[in-house]
Amino acid sequence: MRDIHGGQITETVARLCIEACYKLPEDVIKAVHKALAVEASPVGQEVLKQILENADIARQGEFPLCQDTGYTVIFLEVGQDAHIVGGDLNECIAEGVRRGYQEGYLRKSVVDRPYSERINTKDNTPPIIHTKIVPGDRLKITVMPKGGGSENMSYLKMMSPAMGRQGIVDFVVKAVDESGANPCPPIIVGVGIGGTADHALLLAKEALLREVGKPSDNAEDAALEVEILDRVNQLGIGPQGLGGNVTALAVHVNSHPCHIASLPVAVNIQCHSARHREAVL
Repeated sequence: MRDIHGGQITETVARLCIEACYKLPEDVIKAVHKALAVEASPVGQEVLKQILENADIARQGEFPLCQDTGYTVIFLEVGQDAHIVGGDLNECIAEGVRRGYQEGYLRKSVVDRPYSERINTKDNTPPIIHTKIVPGDRLKITVMPKGGGSENMSYLKMMSPAMGRQGIVDFVVKAVDESGANPCPPIIVGVGIGGTADHALLLAKEALLREVGKPSDNAEDAALEVEILDRVNQLGIGPQGLGGNVTALAVHVNSHPCHIASLPVAVNIQCHSARHREAVL
């Protein structure tokens, strides 16, 4: 059994919140450079250049990449032989979010009662926390600030199994088409297939954490990613919705076994500011 102190967790979450909002990951930057090389539209090319310039300014000046610094989503992998001491794990994480958003001058975007007063909580808490218990004695923390523009473009369909592979492709492409410019393309499309309704949505969001453009380890899912990406980039939405042949940087598919009577399919879209940072304690 290995002790991990709550204070260390708080400090780490605070740092990750700031770093995620200031520094666009290298895999995203490489994907945008790759998109710039194939984008045919002059306007689309200019948008991609501005995205890269924005990322450079944010990194050098320690400014947020976007005014929408997101709802803080936390993914935890807790080693079964790790022992959290010095505080409640969830509260230690929430305190880290509070500190990070205060110290980093990040916009607080969380409101309390969602369908009535909608009063800002003023510290971007509570965070959304997804926890997995895994072998070992380490704690892996991944922070994903998820902007409202992209999160609003989320979709779930409980398909008939008879709709099959083609039904999945058509559904995902339609979701991207209907989203248009709202999620700030070029986007990354997370697709979750299988499980139950709630699990399919989680699979789709977890897919966004993968290195941009890295194929799924499952050959069938990897082939599906290629086909959907090709279809999506034929829509002509383009960077920032101004037209072009790069609407998406990547499509990432996660799949899971499901009930014989079900075929849940979820789509979770990430904007070009695909922010996430991780640390292992």
